[in-house]
Amino acid sequence: MIDEENNFSFEADTGLGDDAATPAAHAAHMAPSPVEHADVPAAGAHMAEPVDVPRDTAPADDADRTAVHAAALDILNENAATHAAAVDILNEDIDLAEKGAVPASVIPTASAEAPAEPAPEQAPDASDAAPDDEPAAPAHAAPKPRPLPTASLDDTAEIDVEAVEAQLKDPGSTQSFAPITEERIDTDSTYDAGTTTTLMWGARSDVGCVRSHNEDSYLVQSPLFCVCDGMGGHAAGEVASSLAVETIAKTAPNAADPALLAASVEAANAAIIEAAANGLGKSGMGCTATCAYIDGTTIAIAHVGDSRAYLLHEGTLIRVTRDHSYVEELVDAGEITADEARTHPNRSVITRALGSDPAMYADHFQLNIEEGDRLILCSDGLSSMVPDGDIETIATQSSTAQICTDNLVDAALAAGGGDNVTVVVVDVVDDGRIKTLIGKRRRNLIIALVALVAALVLSGIVAAVSITRSVFLGVNGDDTVAIYAGVHADFLGIKLYHIEDTTSVKLSDLPDDTRNRLEEGIPQDSLEDARNTISEYRAQIDAAETEQVLTAETIRKSADANAGKTDSSGADSSATGTPTDTTDTTQTTKGGA
Repeated sequence: MIDEENNFSFEADTGLGDDAATPAAHAAHMAPSPVEHADVPAAGAHMAEPVDVPRDTAPADDADRTAVHAAALDILNENAATHAAAVDILNEDIDLAEKGAVPASVIPTASAEAPAEPAPEQAPDASDAAPDDEPAAPAHAAPKPRPLPTASLDDTAEIDVEAVEAQLKDPGSTQSFAPITEERIDTDSTYDAGTTTTLMWGARSDVGCVRSHNEDSYLVQSPLFCVCDGMGGHAAGEVASSLAVETIAKTAPNAADPALLAASVEAANAAIIEAAANGLGKSGMGCTATCAYIDGTTIAIAHVGDSRAYLLHEGTLIRVTRDHSYVEELVDAGEITADEARTHPNRSVITRALGSDPAMYADHFQLNIEEGDRLILCSDGLSSMVPDGDIETIATQSSTAQICTDNLVDAALAAGGGDNVTVVVVDVVDDGRIKTLIGKRRRNLIIALVALVAALVLSGIVAAVSITRSVFLGVNGDDTVAIYAGVHADFLGIKLYHIEDTTSVKLSDLPDDTRNRLEEGIPQDSLEDARNTISEYRAQIDAAETEQVLTAETIRKSADANAGKTDSSGADSSATGTPTDTTDTTQTTKGGA
């Protein structure tokens, strides 16, 4: 097996060629490997030393020679199998070391200081060892192999079980550089993909097809998003970009305020300069930064360098940032086109970046967004490899933010992947307008309900005051007129009136029309008016009674007067001696008798 990364070479040959006819030749063929594990003895150490047997003592019989060769062949096969097993164990340990499960330092190598194996004792002479009554064994027969030495705690490597379990539990990341530790930044809200009630996002970073390491960093801390492209080479660019992401995450505002967001980027610039001065990273390291903070229908942008921010609105892609680069100035001057800028030899020269100038300032502005808009933040690994027209097509045809992210990164890699590629895509799934409208309607409904309740309460108060202040004249149970306070009506079986005062005025003494009106209730403006009305009733009754008395007196007088006239007429008739009248009177008297 060949391990190209560690230049380890192992070979297990179990075939027996011409050179393996003797144990000495096989021992020379099975030389110890350059790398030996502590648990496994050196290759060939378990085999017996070759025995130098004089030619004149070699068995001359063919049968004896065949038996000796067969025994030697069995020993060589056992040695080859043991060596193959040792090689397999070494391969497994090296694979674990490459994966980080077992540090390479725990695999010891053979050195001059290692104790040498004790020389095996020479095989005893066959003629001396053989008993007298048994035939002598062949003098050159190979002895049996000695057993493998047992491993001890002193020469056994210890494995850090916790470190292995931590690596097995680590789900990994799309970023090739080491993530920022929890001591440096709170990563609880940072994910490669996620969603909230208002936003849906996806993020991905790839080392590309040319670079050996990834210097990009990105921040996903909804509603804050950022992409930083590091500069300065290995152990410098990734340090600068990670410091920028950390500082921006800690100092970012809690609202879509572009000025405060730009201040966070400028704080990241100061942090990178200070880190380089203190020996963290390398002198001259730096990075770009393109940040966005989304709050409802507003988005704040802060930007430095040649990373970009795009906004896809109603199917149209709009680049909302301006590159701080040499080729961008050439484009602005009309010397080259935008397509030529993507392939210009000086396209990597930027005119403003974090980590170079303490007085650096960030471009910042604010935009209005709507539901359905898509924000794209990317490093120049995408914009320098894929034209804006293709970015628009991919962004339009991708259904979700994460699918759009993967498609854009794949497109950059398919175009050559000349630089690290980092893309963050954010979809505005709810800009809050519907919620605002629902809130307004709910507020209006609440206002209407409150107004209705207030009107009802006010009406009740007015009605109560009106009822308590209302007075009417009605009929009492004893057929007399009474003064009532309230309204002559019932509500849910409750009478809305009560007797305020009683009178001695009888209904029978009043006219029929007045009696009918009293049964229905005659409203009065006040209690005083009601009493005045009762007084008027009494006056009317007294006047009626007086009139009746006068009328009766008049009638009586009239009757008396008529009676007096009749008496006077009879006396006059008697005085004149009218015969007719006398005769009548006499007849009347007689008839009465």
